[in-house]
Amino acid sequence: MAGSVGRRWQRLRLVPEWLWLPINALQLIVTLLWSAGGISLALLVRLVTGSERIPLRMAAWFWAPGLLLGAGARLEIAGSEKVDFSRPHLFVANHQSMIDICALFMAVPVPLRFMLKASLGKVPFLGGYTKAMGMILLRRGDSVSVTRQLERAAELLQEGHSLVAFPEGTRGHDGRVRPFKAGALRAAIRAGVPVVPVAIEGSGQVMPPGGFAIRPGRIRLIFGQPIPTEGVTLSDRHQLARNAFAAVSALKSRLG
Repeated sequence: MAGSVGRRWQRLRLVPEWLWLPINALQLIVTLLWSAGGISLALLVRLVTGSERIPLRMAAWFWAPGLLLGAGARLEIAGSEKVDFSRPHLFVANHQSMIDICALFMAVPVPLRFMLKASLGKVPFLGGYTKAMGMILLRRGDSVSVTRQLERAAELLQEGHSLVAFPEGTRGHDGRVRPFKAGALRAAIRAGVPVVPVAIEGSGQVMPPGGFAIRPGRIRLIFGQPIPTEGVTLSDRHQLARNAFAAVSALKSRLG
């Protein structure tokens, strides 16, 4: 089955470039409809159950796999055996594409919240979802708001919930991992939870930043060895950020 799917998407890669414009337009419509349906169902389940746990897992069960399938993306995951997913972690990943979120939802087998830029909270429909699911929305340049959100992130980690951060601060356009900002690491230090480096490769080719020019391809995701934060203080956060950056960079180089 997997082989036949792979061959089908290999054939899709032979499609002439001029044909991709209508294909991508159709993919965009399907993505919007699929996401609207998924968000509506998740919000309904959240309302009925009073909990974010099942709605967050629904993103991994239905929404993310559907989007990857529609994009013609094959996800390969490695290194899961290094992580005790029964414990809370702060996962820190490089960021090439919006589709990274789909890959992480599928790779981490527990309910997952993301640290996102606050502007996403203002997007109609999507904003309601991010707030209802307890995502951490960071408003760049507003130190008071950022501090408050990072304190909330630390509380979530202390309560046993896992989070994802993209410490580069923006999506990369050239495949290189940029130095990590230390802000998100403060939450892990305060909560005393491990920081797990995650490298993602191929997502920028499947869905480059700045548009919707989707192309079929392979996305590879690898977990690194968790970095403990016991004994680490807030004054050490920049060194922790450098260590996490080095770990993600090393993992990324293994992926090519």
